[in-house]
Amino acid sequence: MRKQRFTIELAMVFALFAGAGAFAQTTGEWSTGAPMPSERSEVAVAEAGGKIYIIGDYRGATETEIYDPATDGWTRGAAIPVAVHHAAAVGFGGKLYVMGGYLVEGMTPTNAVREYDPATDQWRDLAPMPTARGALAATVLDGGIHAVGGVGTDGRNSPAHEVYDPASNEWTELKPVPTPRDHLAVAAVAGRLYAIGGRVNGSYADNLDANEVYIAATDTWEAAPALPTARSGIAAAVLDGRIFVFSGEAPSGTFDEVESYDPATTSWSQHRAMPTARHGLGAAAVGGRIYTIAGGRTPGASASNVNEVFAP
Repeated sequence: MRKQRFTIELAMVFALFAGAGAFAQTTGEWSTGAPMPSERSEVAVAEAGGKIYIIGDYRGATETEIYDPATDGWTRGAAIPVAVHHAAAVGFGGKLYVMGGYLVEGMTPTNAVREYDPATDQWRDLAPMPTARGALAATVLDGGIHAVGGVGTDGRNSPAHEVYDPASNEWTELKPVPTPRDHLAVAAVAGRLYAIGGRVNGSYADNLDANEVYIAATDTWEAAPALPTARSGIAAAVLDGRIFVFSGEAPSGTFDEVESYDPATTSWSQHRAMPTARHGLGAAAVGGRIYTIAGGRTPGASASNVNEVFAP
């Protein structure tokens, strides 16, 4: 009798561990794209017209690097007029919009906004943001470009949340983000904006797992399930209605975690780790894949030309 009970209990324990293992399994596959011509970090990355644009660099590079996933090839566009790093970028209407960041000289936050037109290979200045800030994040929601968070001119986190209307070239101030932070990621899914992760006042020793959702119809924020791995210096991209969050940094090193949030189920999933852990990288989705480009392999002032491709 005792032997039979022991056998049953052992089987139950085995089943428990087998179930835990199945739950912990990760999904997704990684491949390697053509490396970027230059090594960079703290870049702004966005997709426009099926191509991926990389702007800025911690060390002052100004060339516009352009990657074409269809050919796995690189070209260069006109240089951005003023060198910046820790800026934010979005693609909208076939054009690239770059806002904020730090000027290379003096690490001064800027409120400058510029538009790059691939058709003419030209940059032009637009109406500046109301709030100058670096290490902010931006996304497109309901035809407006939302700029969230960052570090202001006082060296502390700004809760600023401002939206730009490309049609009128005007900015409007919206409800501030509840948790002020920098080096965060933002993404828009199903008419809502999500502000994920980040750090406090520029310190990656104080990383956050915050996940807050903005409802445009009511100009309000709500708390959402936290990012499983608190981190900053991250990149995010939307694919198949989910927000994928990549990499980041802490004093202990760089992260290789890939976690995705599904707003439909309000749940997080873990995916296969990145081949190259980095921070200060960018991510963009094209053709059912997410391209993670540039970023430093070690915390602080490091850079790379890595181009790794994730297929969920």
